Amino acid sequence: MKQIESYQAKKYTDPVYQLVQEGIYSIQEDDEIVYLTSLSFIQEPEFEEGEKGLVSQYPLEDILDKFYCYINDFYPDISHQDSEKAYLEFASPDLEDIKQLRSIIGKHVYNKVEGDTVALIIE
Repeated sequence: MKQIESYQAKKYTDPVYQLVQEGIYSIQEDDEIVYLTSLSFIQEPEFEEGEKGLVSQYPLEDILDKFYCYINDFYPDISHQDSEKAYLEFASPDLEDIKQLRSIIGKHVYNKVEGDTVALIIE
């Protein structure tokens, strides 16, 4: 994944979303506050990632595991097969996890085989 950027979704203008800090919103879901952030990125087929709107399982799954979050929205209206960029909304009940996730903005994130294991690389 490269060219990782913050994405300002139009839906965040709805009053059900509360701005917590730049790029991070909260919403009440059931009896819990959930923190949200949206990112756009370009996948790299040379790293065995998907392409043109088809988001591959890895390194996305490793990112979710590392930052303890989950995907809340796929933005299907803008993440389509003709688009080079993918758009996803990430969520967590823990604000610190979302803050840490946003540390990948502007970085290059990919998986690298190291011996018998696969490492998540963030540079």
